[in-house]
Amino acid sequence: MDERQALASFGALSQETRLQIVRMLVVAGRDGMSAGTIAEKLEVSPSNISFHLKELDRAGLVNQQREARSIIYTANYDALSGLVRFLMEDCCGGNPEICAPTAKVAACCAPAEEKVQ
Repeated sequence: MDERQALASFGALSQETRLQIVRMLVVAGRDGMSAGTIAEKLEVSPSNISFHLKELDRAGLVNQQREARSIIYTANYDALSGLVRFLMEDCCGGNPEICAPTAKVAACCAPAEEKVQ
């Protein structure tokens, strides 16, 4: 992830509803959630949720897939783990033991071919 993409991601996440959406989608896992379900759970109007989902999609933090008449949204785990890796890239000034707990958490979201044990 480059700095421009990181800034777009942080910009999208710096709004309360969007941060709640991403956290909810992370918990939902690969099954994701429909926009209507997200709106219900957050007690926000469907048009408001659509606006926020569009911003998250523009930043590359969510994926969407049509299923029948619904659009299912999922967290973009590659983008989220890339954001964490961007933050931790120059971590700890050569003292990896400081970053070990965070690196372990970030590794759970890494694409399969990059997972670290």
